[in-house]
Order: sequence, then C-alpha cells, then structure tokens
Amino acid sequence: MLHYGDELQDLMRRNLAGHEVRTHPLDGRRHAAVAVVVVDSDAQRHGHDDGWAGVPDGGIVQEIPGRRDGDGIDGNVAGTAGGPAVLLTRRGAHLSAHARQWALPGGRINTGERAVDAALRELHEELGLRCSEADVLGRLDDYPTRSGYVITPFVVWGGADPDLVPDPGEVASVHRVSLRELLRPDSPRFVQIPESDRPVVQIPIGRDLVHAPTGAVLLQFRFVAVEGRLERVDNLEQPVFAWR
Repeated sequence: MLHYGDELQDLMRRNLAGHEVRTHPLDGRRHAAVAVVVVDSDAQRHGHDDGWAGVPDGGIVQEIPGRRDGDGIDGNVAGTAGGPAVLLTRRGAHLSAHARQWALPGGRINTGERAVDAALRELHEELGLRCSEADVLGRLDDYPTRSGYVITPFVVWGGADPDLVPDPGEVASVHRVSLRELLRPDSPRFVQIPESDRPVVQIPIGRDLVHAPTGAVLLQFRFVAVEGRLERVDNLEQPVFAWR
C-alpha cells in the first residue's frame, strides 16, 4: 500500500530520474505544459463530486467511444479520493475549447518561458497552489495532441494538504484522485474508432473515463513515476470530441 510521505517522494524522484524523456518537435504546433500534482487526500473530506450532474448534457458522455447504455458511465467521480492522489480538474462549461473535459493544471507556454516555469505558473493561476522548481520530481514524455499542441508534463510534489483556490474562469471543479484509482485492475482500457488506426486510451476514474491527452499523461505517470517501468504513450489516440 502506498502512503504519502518522504518514501513515496523519493521513489518517484528515482523512477523519474531513470526515465529517458521523449520529446516532439513543434512543427507548427503550439507548446503547452501541465503539472501532475501529487498530494495527500482523505476519502471523506475530498471524496465528493457536486458538479458531475451537469456533465452529461454537454454531450461528452454520449460521445465516449465504446460506451454502452447501462455501463454506469455518467461522469461521477465521487469516492475516488483517499491516500496519495493527483489533482484532476474539470474544465468550465463556458470555455470555448474542451469545455467540461478532464484536465491537468497547465496551459500554453509564453514566448521565452521555460516549460517547467509555465507548468508551475499555470498551477498557481488555476488552483492558487504555488510550488517551486525544487518541488518538481521529474518530467514525462511530450504528448502531441490532435488540437495542435505539444504538451510537456511535469510531476510536482504538491504537499500533503495544500489550500486550493480554483479559478472559476477556468476550473469548474478540482478533485483528488487517489493513486489507488489509477491502479485499478480494469485500467487502462483501449478501444478502436473508425477515424484512426491507433487505439483510444481510457482511464477509468469513478464512473467516468479520462481520455488522452490527460488520460495518456496519467497513464505514463502511473507506469513511470509509480511503477518504475518504461511505457510510451504518444502513440495513443484521443476520442474525436477531443480533436476539436
């Protein structure tokens, strides 16, 4: 069983230090950075999901590839906290791009800005959590998206119980998803779609499925940072609703 503390932090630092990062050229795409923030969580305090009921009316649940009526997928992630966790955000319904979709704190890298600085800046802007480069445990592979970005992910040690102040202009809700949830025996899932010959990756979280790019980053975080094994994810596909 994993426990939040120095032992877990040291394990992740070692695993990430041994990972040979794969980068992708921009080739006309925009560069973005995200933070996979590791915190502690309490099942009772952090296990609610008050905003899930508004998700299905956006059409995303209906568009999930491989979904069947009666399979229990309704967007609710209540009950997924407890123990070491990562911060997962649900994007605001009013946003012009990727509204209501699951995301990691992050955004576009400004001209002349380092990727790690952008990830930490966006973390502070979106969730009010200020971390320094000393809190960065390592880096994962770049993930090129269908919407024209190359995403560079960083793993950040966020502290056991940080005060989070989500920006309502960007974040509808923030959730602490336990590492236990990322290690579910039914995770990951892969499905085929007619629009691509690459498999679509799905990460089960509660009664929802997190897709790439966020799902791909979470999967490599699990493989590399937690389990200490090399697995590439840049070949994994996004669902069509995330191409836009």
